[in-house]
Amino acid sequence: MKFDTVIAATSFTSIREFTRWAEGIGHDGLWSIETGHDPFMPLAIAAADSTRVNLGTAIAVAFPRNPTVLAHTCWDLQANSNGRFILGLGTQVKGHNERRFSVPFVSPVKKLREMILAMRAVWDCWQTGGPLRFEGEFYRLTMMTPFFSPSKIDHPKIPIYVAGVNRLIAEMVGEVCDGFHVHPLNSPRFLRESLIPALETGARKAGRSRKDLTLSTQAMVATGDSTQAIAAQREDIRRQIGFYASTRTYAPVLETHGWAEVSGKLNAKAAAGDWAGMAREITDEMLDEFCISGPIDEIGKKLRMRYDGLLDRVSLYLPFRPGENDAGLKRIIADTHA
Repeated sequence: MKFDTVIAATSFTSIREFTRWAEGIGHDGLWSIETGHDPFMPLAIAAADSTRVNLGTAIAVAFPRNPTVLAHTCWDLQANSNGRFILGLGTQVKGHNERRFSVPFVSPVKKLREMILAMRAVWDCWQTGGPLRFEGEFYRLTMMTPFFSPSKIDHPKIPIYVAGVNRLIAEMVGEVCDGFHVHPLNSPRFLRESLIPALETGARKAGRSRKDLTLSTQAMVATGDSTQAIAAQREDIRRQIGFYASTRTYAPVLETHGWAEVSGKLNAKAAAGDWAGMAREITDEMLDEFCISGPIDEIGKKLRMRYDGLLDRVSLYLPFRPGENDAGLKRIIADTHA
């Protein structure tokens, strides 16, 4: 199992420092997230300060961008990282698309599938020199002149991961993608009973299987050098679970464990702005289902025991930072690899 980290830095200087530290300490990959900052720029900086780790987005929001713009960004990152780039995409929810990005939100799974195929058509055009011919319901790409075409690259097959929760998007990923970003709100039971079977259904449509896909997640982990530190992180994660589970998109995860009624309660409290009340709805039983807790020297083994045979890559939802506890982090990485 590979052990990754989110890039816990924002300034250009700190991204460079974080990258050198993360690769040197033994991480396998660096993920850049799209929250308050662009997800691609940190990877361009990291590509110049690393030689081994994978560099990917987890995730970039798909629909505010178009296939050709994404294709150019990915092509440059792939070329300048010597084939280490992974494009991670997500649909986001309707409200964010329409009100934060001012883009339509129609048939998101179908549209995302088409976007992926359109990007690959652009990449194939650049690599082979053939004509660009892609005509779908949402995207029509029929012109690419030499002036706007980049040079061929050594690693033209750029892996594409997609994030999601429900069965429809998982089947799409199984059919046309290379990997799946499993939402941090997950459990081994949800993976075994819902998500992986949906991925396998999609994979069979394309003559593939689960082994053709890479599954990655940011694991919710509460750890530290004292019981007080662990307890404090557990409360942080309890609040985060309440926030995630208040969105109806994630209701299937709760339903797997027989907690369907909690989803409705959380949604109502979120609408009322009762954030403290949301956290109180998350019992210790629920917290333990979605979160690994324990001293640092136990976390790597617990990650492996929890996800071995289910996931291929893990990172921590609450990442370590340079100098925070390098010895403990090395132990986690070694135990996860083992």
